[in-house]
Amino acid sequence: MDPRTDPVLVLRGPVTRDGVAGLCDVVRGMVSSGGVVVCDVAGLGPPGLAHVELLARLELAARRGGGRIRLRGPDPALRALLGLVGLGIQVEGEVEEGEPAGGVEEAVETGDAAS
Repeated sequence: MDPRTDPVLVLRGPVTRDGVAGLCDVVRGMVSSGGVVVCDVAGLGPPGLAHVELLARLELAARRGGGRIRLRGPDPALRALLGLVGLGIQVEGEVEEGEPAGGVEEAVETGDAAS
C-alpha cells in the first residue's frame, strides 16, 4: 500500500494489559489483506517489556488479518529493545529486508543474459 494511505493507529502510554486486547481488535479491524497499519509509537513513553509485548501482539493480530504493522517515531531505546528480543518490526522510512533502497538501480554487466 501507499504509505500516505495506510491507516494510522496512535499509541499513547502507559500500556495496560487490559488495553492490549482492545488495541489488537482495532488493528484487526484496520488491516486489509496484505495491508499495513502504521503504529505511531512516539507517545508511548519510556520503553519497557510491556511495549515489546504490545507490539508483538499487534504484529501478530495484523499478520492473522493478512497484513503487518509499521512503526512511526520509535524511541531509539525501543528499537534497541525490539532488536534485543529479536522482534523485527518494520520502521517507517527504513527499507524492508531484501528490498533495494529507493533510487538504487541494479547494473547489468556486459555478457549477462539479460542484456
